[in-house]
Amino acid sequence: MTIQFSDFTFKYWALEQPTLKNINLTIEKGEKVVIIGPSGSGKSTLGHCLNGLIPHSIKGDTTGKLTLNGQDVSKLDLHHCTNMVGTVLQDTDGQFVGLSIGEDIAFALENQMVEQAEMHSIVENTAKMLDLDTMLELSPFDLSGGQKQRVSLAGVMVDDVDILLFDEPLASLDPQTGKQAIEIIDQLHRDTGKTVVIIEHRLEDVLHCHVDRIILMNRGEIVADMTPDAMIASSLLQQHGIREPLYISALKAAGCEITEADKPAYFSTLSLSKFAPRVNEWFAKQTEAMVPENTSPLLDVQNLSYSYDGERQTLDDVSFTLNKGEFVSILGKNGSGKSTITRLIMGVLEPDSGSMSFNGEDLSTLSIFERAQKIGIVLQNPNHMISHHMIFDEIASGLRNRGMAEVEVERRVHDVLKLCGLYRLRHWPIEALSYGQKKRVTIATILVLEPELLILDEPTAGQDYHHYTAMMTFIRELNEKLGITILIISHDMHLVLEYTQRAIVIADSKCLADQAVNEIFSKPALLEQANLNVTSLYTLGKALGITRLDDFIRCFIEHEAQTK
Repeated sequence: MTIQFSDFTFKYWALEQPTLKNINLTIEKGEKVVIIGPSGSGKSTLGHCLNGLIPHSIKGDTTGKLTLNGQDVSKLDLHHCTNMVGTVLQDTDGQFVGLSIGEDIAFALENQMVEQAEMHSIVENTAKMLDLDTMLELSPFDLSGGQKQRVSLAGVMVDDVDILLFDEPLASLDPQTGKQAIEIIDQLHRDTGKTVVIIEHRLEDVLHCHVDRIILMNRGEIVADMTPDAMIASSLLQQHGIREPLYISALKAAGCEITEADKPAYFSTLSLSKFAPRVNEWFAKQTEAMVPENTSPLLDVQNLSYSYDGERQTLDDVSFTLNKGEFVSILGKNGSGKSTITRLIMGVLEPDSGSMSFNGEDLSTLSIFERAQKIGIVLQNPNHMISHHMIFDEIASGLRNRGMAEVEVERRVHDVLKLCGLYRLRHWPIEALSYGQKKRVTIATILVLEPELLILDEPTAGQDYHHYTAMMTFIRELNEKLGITILIISHDMHLVLEYTQRAIVIADSKCLADQAVNEIFSKPALLEQANLNVTSLYTLGKALGITRLDDFIRCFIEHEAQTK
């Protein structure tokens, strides 16, 4: 089924300027394309046009034309559109309607009043295609992130749609599960010949499997429509704040020039022999690692165990220490117990056994309010933390709760607004801010209380590389200039690699490792155990015959830190 946008422009009724401007794009039947672009570029709006949400559910002004197989979408109803385009959302939980996997897959067929015998046959065949045939009685809410993706896929596959649209399918998945999701999409594309459109931030992860084209959007326009090799070889990704594959960044760090003829989009097609001399020469010139100074403990966690239901251990005998001034990450797969650690530290949950001390003081003797004076937590979604209408009032709320004089409140809020780059917005309402700006407000609200430890839970979720880099550079400055100890909880391998010095790996309720990041990232067996992947940086070093892979990774980390 051919998709064709012709001079297509769309403006939401609530906005003054169009979100999509003069889009001309053709996607041929059976193609597999990736749409990338920074936040606000119009990627998701384009997806809403494809699946009929625009103009049938989301209202706005449209000019130009969008056709699916020659049929004008504006003249079809929403039901007709969804029969042609199946959408898999990033929030799979929001897509489930059945109490069991079988019911969920059958939902669309029930609406079409398909005969029971035929329905059973279709559900079983679709489930088999996606390795779900042994799980049809289970609840979709009890599954892992990757399994939920399969159920969502099955729900749209039973309709026998011609186009599969994936809106940020990797956003909430750990690396190993994300890799499996891309492989499932690729297998479906090869087996069925359906047209596949993937909207995604994480380009390197999508390029784990072949795609036909990459479409780059910015400010509502199509900036480029190229083959993967041409896109990776160009400077467009850097210009538009999109993260390029790590192995490409490493080759550039070593001074290599990469062209389209080098076939750089996939590691497997890249001609490494051409780059080996330059990379080895660069690595040979790098300095030895600096031995960190001894620092005093700030947070000491010993033999921590916790279970939500009294049967399955979420955390089992976990121990680690954060030293003053460190920048550390807790790394692990979805559901490994990473976020539970935060709740235990803050006192929202009480441990079954074990102890935690902060600056030598037993945390169990402190209330949630008392802990919050010393330890600041920034949640994944800033909307879950914000309770005031105006920015100034939000940031001032903690100080006012302490009974501080208003003159002192104003001085400290103004100081932190300047520190966070928000001073010019001090009289703005929260609603007027972007996601990234809201994230800064939540950080400012914590910083004004002058915590000694700042914990960030999945700080880069939902942010493009440009905004993510700006925020993480700011967090690094807080660590280096103010000496605030930072703990990041994440499954984003790139984030951990670029910004943290040490990683604590949690998997299946246990602490598997607590080492320097470059050491952890050079241990494939350990990473696999934690449902993480080796990065393409490790793969590059190994393919070039570098024996000191942990040092090779360290040198790249240091290079990236100096260039940011």
